[in-house]
Amino acid sequence: MPEKAGWDRYLSLLSSKGRGVVATLKADGRPQLSNVDFCYNAESRLVRLSTTDGRAKVRNLHRDPRVSLHLSTPDLSSYAVYEGVAEISEVAAKPDDTTVAELIDVFREVQGEHPDWNEYRAAMVADRRLVVRFHIDYAYGWIRP
Repeated sequence: MPEKAGWDRYLSLLSSKGRGVVATLKADGRPQLSNVDFCYNAESRLVRLSTTDGRAKVRNLHRDPRVSLHLSTPDLSSYAVYEGVAEISEVAAKPDDTTVAELIDVFREVQGEHPDWNEYRAAMVADRRLVVRFHIDYAYGWIRP
């Protein structure tokens, strides 16, 4: 793991929830970018997001788990990139499985309470949802003074 000294200042752009751009690597080495909603735990430096099985980012991460998350301020005067190695949960298979439980946790952190959790659970299975998670191993960017 790269030395963390000096890159803590880039963590200031992260909040407990947010929107950003995830970059994964295509088979030919070029980046594949996806806009995502995510949640972040500062204590563990864990980023989590919900997505569906079969998406390009999921296929790419199964082949090469390196992942980057790009965030910027609304005026684009500051940005940061957070790098890590992704873990991918199992695909949601039953409304009461561990993947659906984690998807509920991610939803709550990103959006709050859902009006009908039974409907949400069924939708996660029908959509073949899963969780992508990674710990931030390195960060870089530019924070405007």
